[in-house]
Amino acid sequence: MTAKPVLAGLPPGQLRETLASYPAFRSTQVYEWICRGALSFDEMTNLPVSLRAELASRYEVVPGGLVTELRDSDGTVKLGLKLLDGAVIETVLLDDRTGRKTACLSTQAGCPVGCVFCKTGAIGFKRNLDFHEIAGQFLRLKRMESGISHIVIMGMGEPLLNLDELRRALDFLSDPGGLNISKRRVTLSTCGIEEGIADLTDNGPDIRLALSLTTAREQLRKRLMPGSGPLPALKKALLDYQKKRKRRITLEMVLLGGINTGIPDAKAAAGFAAGLDAVINLIPWNPVEIAGFEGGRLRAPTAKEVSEFAAALESLGLKVTCRTGKGLGIAGACGQLGTRD
Repeated sequence: MTAKPVLAGLPPGQLRETLASYPAFRSTQVYEWICRGALSFDEMTNLPVSLRAELASRYEVVPGGLVTELRDSDGTVKLGLKLLDGAVIETVLLDDRTGRKTACLSTQAGCPVGCVFCKTGAIGFKRNLDFHEIAGQFLRLKRMESGISHIVIMGMGEPLLNLDELRRALDFLSDPGGLNISKRRVTLSTCGIEEGIADLTDNGPDIRLALSLTTAREQLRKRLMPGSGPLPALKKALLDYQKKRKRRITLEMVLLGGINTGIPDAKAAAGFAAGLDAVINLIPWNPVEIAGFEGGRLRAPTAKEVSEFAAALESLGLKVTCRTGKGLGIAGACGQLGTRD
């Protein structure tokens, strides 16, 4: 991406190695400033001016720069970030108005999965993000809003297709001597990459898992989510994950009016959830400008469709929650992220 190494995202030991030509206490100072949200060496005021200039000539603090900043009346903030190679990604800060602030991070520029109801899938795939770029999103959000306590890996891209870089970013974000975000306050959402779930099961990190199920009718799901795997293999992977990790799984269902809100979908979801400790999270589709589905226009479900579908699921013994759209005024809600470079 650049001739100059990036420092954001490096844990203390690696940062010390990178800055080995300087006294060890200097790397400690730099690390502390990065964790405070410093985006340039000029902000690191306890470093001599000459040292700041030297470091700036040799290193980047965070990759890329801010190109857009949008704020919704509900407290949501969306940032557009231009990376060092020109790729543009988006990251979101969610405020639930009870004091809990959540960073929604992207793991890819674009997405290769191609879910028909998601703007990110519609813009195609450019590349995986590196761990500096993933961690850098959090640092930019932190710079704007203090007190971020939770992370959701639900931004642009399929995180299980970039798990190694995500692990490195989370190691930095969870370092007890730095940002100290508990991994148990991190939720990863996936369309269902069974090999990735198996990797997460065996190798961690120990974070929360959400599956974007949408529908458990196999043929419909394949048409809506062409990059997802077969449901039997996916369920086996989830059962293995739950057996080892002992954590409840969220099954997310993006509701598309007239497409996946009927009784057959409720019964199929109940069948898929059988044997899992799971909660169903209903997400009424957030409108975006995309091509449509099989010649027709997608539409958001009516309030009646949502309530009746929730009641049908509950009558089948399922635990159900409904996600309230946040960031709709700035196209920052679920499925709305994505901008072309």
